[in-house]
Amino acid sequence: MNAADQRQDPLTQATVTVAWVVIANKPFYPLYVWYLVGNGVSASLWTLVAAPFLLTVPFLAKRSPLAARIALPLIGTLDTLFETRLFGQNSGTELFFAACIMLAAMSFRSKEAWWQRGMAAFVFVVFVASRSYTGAPLHVWSESDLATLFNLNAFAVASLTTFVALRYAGISRQ
Repeated sequence: MNAADQRQDPLTQATVTVAWVVIANKPFYPLYVWYLVGNGVSASLWTLVAAPFLLTVPFLAKRSPLAARIALPLIGTLDTLFETRLFGQNSGTELFFAACIMLAAMSFRSKEAWWQRGMAAFVFVVFVASRSYTGAPLHVWSESDLATLFNLNAFAVASLTTFVALRYAGISRQ
């Protein structure tokens, strides 16, 4: 951990850590799709679009810890919406909204309750919109491919939410 990270408060440190873990895992998703599904790899490369936005989180943290803690669930929510549009509702990408809500629940101090409520409500509203307005996926998948993608995404969400719970465990929200 460098000197700048040591000056960050524990909630912001946790947020930056989660951002780096997501950034580090983003390039592997198209490889998983290639290995497990065998097609749609070019479509899955579009999931990398969020990486530059996620890279802003560690840089924001140095200037405004609150902005970084808002940015991570915000970017995650918009990325989840985009991927749901790309892969379709049956792919399980919408499950990532749960991780975004968890980040909203864990990332704020008690005095930042309105930011926490606002982010949780934002994630929920985007989720509802994704259920109603995403339309047909941008890539056509077979039922078998969708089942494989659903399993991949369910495992990824379970892994991410577990990591978030472990990383934020014991951090004071005061």
